[in-house]
Amino acid sequence: MSFFLIVAIIFLACGAGTVWQRQRRTRREAHIRTFLLPDGLFEALRVHHPQLTPKDCHLVAQGLRQFFLVHLKSRRQFVSMPSQVVDDLWHEFILYTRAYEKFCHKAFGGLLHHTPAIALDQRHRGNDGIRRSWRLACAEENIDPRNPSRLPLLFALDSKLAIPNGFVYVPDCDSVARKGGQGGAGGGDTYCGAHLGGSDSGGTSGASNGSDGIGDSSGDSDSGGGCGGGGCGGGGGD
Repeated sequence: MSFFLIVAIIFLACGAGTVWQRQRRTRREAHIRTFLLPDGLFEALRVHHPQLTPKDCHLVAQGLRQFFLVHLKSRRQFVSMPSQVVDDLWHEFILYTRAYEKFCHKAFGGLLHHTPAIALDQRHRGNDGIRRSWRLACAEENIDPRNPSRLPLLFALDSKLAIPNGFVYVPDCDSVARKGGQGGAGGGDTYCGAHLGGSDSGGTSGASNGSDGIGDSSGDSDSGGGCGGGGCGGGGGD
């Protein structure tokens, strides 16, 4: 077999592998966008947040989809969740163990675990996770992460729904400066989206001590995990 033929075979094999990976990612993304949450999940969420209307619950579900998409697109890098109410819905989803395992297998190739932030190692406690979530959520909604005119849904929900002890973000840093970094739901801080889209890591770029984190333990290299601020966090897709 000639050298050029061997090179051609290798090239074709690599090309076929790339196409297969893209097709798999497309299937997983489509599943995340269209899967149905188990019956009774909204009722469970309203035990924690009785003020939420059915319309509000559907918005939270869309926020959870966006977080799962962020996780898928992070390419095994940890991401952080900036919404307390979405985290609460995620917790309730996990309790439906069979439905959650089935969803994770189709969406990520393996189970997406939820781990308390106290168990995370130090490298997963900076701002990288929340910055990565910001950039990927902005990309999902075609928002410029450095100069946003609005917030992506995942970052807007706690403020929009007035969630107690929620995480509150504004698009521009001037709004944070005018509030002195204060004014979040439940008396917490307000954080700047545009700062998250920038390159430096100081200031009021994001919460630094989240409540929960997750690690991803999957069957085909969909792994990672961590919490970098906001709420809980997770690893990325392949």
